[in-house]
Amino acid sequence: MENGNISKHCAFYVVGLSYKKADADIRGKFNLDESGKKNVLMQAQKEGIESLLVTSTCNRTEIYGFAQHPFQLIKLLCDNSQGTVEDFQKVAYIYKNQEAVSYMFRVGTGLDSQILGDFEIISQIKSAFVESKSMNLVNAFMERLVNAVIQTSKRIKNETEISSGATSVSFASVRYIFNNVENIANKNILLFGTGKIGRNTCENLVKHTKHEQITLINRTKDTAEKLARKLDVVVKDYADLQLEIQKADVLVVATGAQNPTVDKAILNLKKPLLILDLSIPKNVNENVTAIDGVTLIHLDHLSQMTDETLENRKKYIPAAEEIIEEIKDEFMAWTKQRKFAPTIHALKEKLNSIKESELSVQRKKLSNFDEAQAELISTRIIQKITNHFASHLKDDNTMVDESIEWIEKIFQIETSSK
Repeated sequence: MENGNISKHCAFYVVGLSYKKADADIRGKFNLDESGKKNVLMQAQKEGIESLLVTSTCNRTEIYGFAQHPFQLIKLLCDNSQGTVEDFQKVAYIYKNQEAVSYMFRVGTGLDSQILGDFEIISQIKSAFVESKSMNLVNAFMERLVNAVIQTSKRIKNETEISSGATSVSFASVRYIFNNVENIANKNILLFGTGKIGRNTCENLVKHTKHEQITLINRTKDTAEKLARKLDVVVKDYADLQLEIQKADVLVVATGAQNPTVDKAILNLKKPLLILDLSIPKNVNENVTAIDGVTLIHLDHLSQMTDETLENRKKYIPAAEEIIEEIKDEFMAWTKQRKFAPTIHALKEKLNSIKESELSVQRKKLSNFDEAQAELISTRIIQKITNHFASHLKDDNTMVDESIEWIEKIFQIETSSK
């Protein structure tokens, strides 16, 4: 794989946006729910794209895939979200070939996460891979790359302490509540929605507060009841939301809806209320801050909280990067060999054809022709010649594309990869 390119017509790209340049509002526009991701894959199939992965979390939305031009992938994202090309250009990034491969390793191992060492993204990549493979949108390159990233993630998790200590958005939420709400043991906490971050927050609250002042509400009551049984907390009907908000001192919103589910109109408060919006797109309308006593804290604010745990994790970045480089080098060597293998195979066939032709001539010319000896010697010579060419192509300093072109031209061969 020279400069990461495995096709003369398509390149491997990553296009996307993340917390680094895109705020919560912009990320919300480009956020893809399950049906949105499915629509991207279906459109990619129709447009003849051979391999594609789609991930969309609260911190990033990205497409990994092969295209003649990155705009093909950008268009897929914009066609299936509320984002525009103009919005995308302001905050997005595009990586190509080897840069794209390196980027995927950093994302999948938590080095590019908003909270360093957060390995949640690797499960998203795995899910995206399974979905794409079920639709025949995964080629050999993508499968090998995803497996290499998963292997790297496991090794970093097992061999370093980059994910040690309790640090996550859900933990930061609980810590924020403890630091900003006096006498928390006597306060009422309402969790609206049971998204992953919301569930984790609820588990942390139960673990650290050990009180029964936590209430769950979800549009689908069965989902809330399953979590409530596990954590031994109270469940209320969705119809009771407005009444329960009035009772609450802390409201944690994690509904995962595409539009705000809480706004000024449903708040009829008689006491101060702290609202934590742990959703992308935002599920709490900013207009709630117009009400006296309401404090609104969004996910981005919680993600920016740093402490000794995060500082300690930074010490393990070099060790993590060493593991990445080791496995990435193996992957790049595989792609490079995969690229020139058809040429070496075709060269061997060409030399064998020349051999057979020459042996045929010698059989007719020589009455005492030793065919077995001639076959043995010529086969060994062909193997040595092809080994020399293979060694040349494996060399890091070799311009693979140029060398392949010259070999094919000199020996007048064509490979199936063309």
